[in-house]
Amino acid sequence: MTKYVFVTGGVVSGLGKGITAASLGRLLKARGLKVAAQKLDPYINVDPGTMSPYQHGEVYVTEDGAETDLDLGHYERFIDEDLNKYSNLTTGKVYWNVLNKERRGEYLGSTVQVIPHVTNEIKEFVYRVGKKTNADVVITEIGGTIGDIESQPFLEAVRQISLEVGRENSLFIHVTLVPYLHGSEEHKSKPTQHSVKELQGMGINPNIIILRCDEPLEESIFQKISMFCNVKPDCVIENRTLPNLYAAPLMLEESHFSEVVCRELGITAPEPDLADWTAMVESIDKRNREVEIGLVGKYVGLHDAYLSVAEALRHAGYFHGAHINIHWIDSEELETKAESREELKKLDGILIPGGFGSRGIEGMILAAKYAREESVPYFGICLGMQIAVIEYARNVAGIADANSGEFDEQCKHKVIDFMPGQSDSIDKGGTLRLGAYPCVITPGTTMKRCYGEPQISERHRHRYEFNNDYREILTNNGLKISGLSPDELLVETVELTERPFHVGVQFHPEFKSRPNKAHPLFKGFIEAAIQFSEKRA
Repeated sequence: MTKYVFVTGGVVSGLGKGITAASLGRLLKARGLKVAAQKLDPYINVDPGTMSPYQHGEVYVTEDGAETDLDLGHYERFIDEDLNKYSNLTTGKVYWNVLNKERRGEYLGSTVQVIPHVTNEIKEFVYRVGKKTNADVVITEIGGTIGDIESQPFLEAVRQISLEVGRENSLFIHVTLVPYLHGSEEHKSKPTQHSVKELQGMGINPNIIILRCDEPLEESIFQKISMFCNVKPDCVIENRTLPNLYAAPLMLEESHFSEVVCRELGITAPEPDLADWTAMVESIDKRNREVEIGLVGKYVGLHDAYLSVAEALRHAGYFHGAHINIHWIDSEELETKAESREELKKLDGILIPGGFGSRGIEGMILAAKYAREESVPYFGICLGMQIAVIEYARNVAGIADANSGEFDEQCKHKVIDFMPGQSDSIDKGGTLRLGAYPCVITPGTTMKRCYGEPQISERHRHRYEFNNDYREILTNNGLKISGLSPDELLVETVELTERPFHVGVQFHPEFKSRPNKAHPLFKGFIEAAIQFSEKRA
């Protein structure tokens, strides 16, 4: 029977529930178990697709095109399993489904209530992911913090699941903060005790408590929490803040985390084979060079807005033995501040990631122009590819007013415009080109050199496309179209092939990068940046 693990958080948000869940998934997979992971988010949005990156961080896109919480990125990077639309559920999606069922008469005239109708919808979702993937263990993270009003239906639903599948087939892990008071020079367990009491008041008794801390905990803390929170002594586990998040599974396993989980769930499994993961973490510690990469975006005030891009850069750095120093450059400031433009001179590579809206676009175009003129390695992702096209059209092909229909509807030369069948009257949510699509690579290009394959599949999240009316003039002026959809209707990638690396891709390669399997394009970009750095030295 499928086993169910539920991960909750207490005291404050941002404790790393997602990293804990992802680490457990990696450890259980290393024991030969098939693992599925999912996130239950209490917010009322149907999905995070229309939320500001400053509100929510990045939107992570799955292979089947679901717009999901960024924690799913952690799950995929750690567990290395492709997730799907059944891996993220929001309050908005729950009520959307319930109300549609009510309108169709599926409740046979019943008064629709939180219990049982809303909780049944949540339970059905949790059960579905296990059946869909035939998983041995389903790890479900409940978003928010214990005590939040909006989390209550989710907690009630997982409480019911625990009763339905039996205590031997379900497990609750609670992640809490143990603060250190410098005045008295001691850690405090009281916030954890209060958080567990709150959870117990909802009918849930945690089986394992994960203690988030910055410094090693004294033994008395473990004993006190074990006694007052009614958990076994070896079920209180320390989770220290680490400089390298990929070391988290190894640190947790020092406290026999996966062994305790398997014991509590009655799972018989071999010892975890962590040799490859350990070797990767050791290689991360042995990096011996530095590379300066400028990430030019409009949401740089919150680094989580570009979480997968930053991680993919680091993965490529691990592969090449390099520390990636990311310079977070606000594209709006590039437009107005000379000191921001001076920052470009310090860089070994420039990356422009995805984004929406006209704010900061001219600063991105300025950065792309600088990279092209100074032969700095350039990597444009989604919007960054469109920026490369606009910049090239303006400054090389002589189309001075070239722009995107997204930024200037009245523009005469829209080198980037709506994809076929789209119009501005369509609602914003769920109308993007989403999920995995194939791309045929042109031989003899940087794309072919990086991938080594004639056809690839990558994940998309965008509404605008390269305007085919401008293919001829741009290619005649030297821009290489290096990737097309199989029907040749959609331009997927452009590049300057004679450069070591000047590539723009319409898709989001960062979503498929893994710490132990860096993405081919990021590897190629960082390799070119290292070479550029060595020439400058």
